Amino acid sequence: MTPLLTANSLSLRAGSRTLCCDLSFSINTGERWGLLGKNGAGKTSLLHTLAGLRTPAAGDVLLGDQNLSTLSSAHIALHIGLLLQESVDALPSTVIETALLGRHPHARGRLFDNSEDLGLAYESLRQLGIESLASRAVTSLSGGERQRLALAMLLAQQPRLLLLDEPSNHLDLGFQTQLITLLLSQVGGKSEATTELSAPNHHTPKEAAVIMATHDINLAARVCDNIVLMVSDVETLVGSAEEILTEETLGRAYDCPIARVEHKGRTLFYPV
Repeated sequence: MTPLLTANSLSLRAGSRTLCCDLSFSINTGERWGLLGKNGAGKTSLLHTLAGLRTPAAGDVLLGDQNLSTLSSAHIALHIGLLLQESVDALPSTVIETALLGRHPHARGRLFDNSEDLGLAYESLRQLGIESLASRAVTSLSGGERQRLALAMLLAQQPRLLLLDEPSNHLDLGFQTQLITLLLSQVGGKSEATTELSAPNHHTPKEAAVIMATHDINLAARVCDNIVLMVSDVETLVGSAEEILTEETLGRAYDCPIARVEHKGRTLFYPV
């Protein structure tokens, strides 16, 4: 089976600084990937490269069997969705109008949103718990509400690959737990206690994939099957969560001692 997305010998640079060298991995449908590393390691730059927004210094990215550099942004948007690190800007529009922006890649020349678009947009708001805010101006929302709206817009887009940059930003602890259920419902896999939050897109579990950049090691340990750990400009580790998330590798990546504990069947990491 052809991977959903493949990174081939990627090298990334930011000005004169090397972020990573010769990085290769493949993302298949049904997988959840975590992207970890300290501030400035290049997590956002890597996500933007995988989304086709940034050109690598070397190597290439394949969407299926097609080189991302040969595809139009409109075609890429049908398959890849990106949640930016910053929440939705305070646009002079309503919540439902903003959620409908996620349907733009599917417009195909339509001037107006059809009933399917509206239904998907409202459903995404409902699943994120902000349907009651549909007529509110985005400028009136809190940071956490804007982050939920950004997630709703992404789900309304119905991409097969979700690239998430710090998805738990601005979210309180209760909704962070719901976010975990949402991510699990996108692709299936690891079992987790269910809540009322579930995925509104039309892709059934294991037809989609997720890769998320996060500073929350414990979120990655709880949700992700595979990890990309950006240790340094010359070392990026790729493998299963069990292989990569160790006290030794995390300690090197974050330049501090890391301890691991098991609590009620879950693995937790903390600095010591």
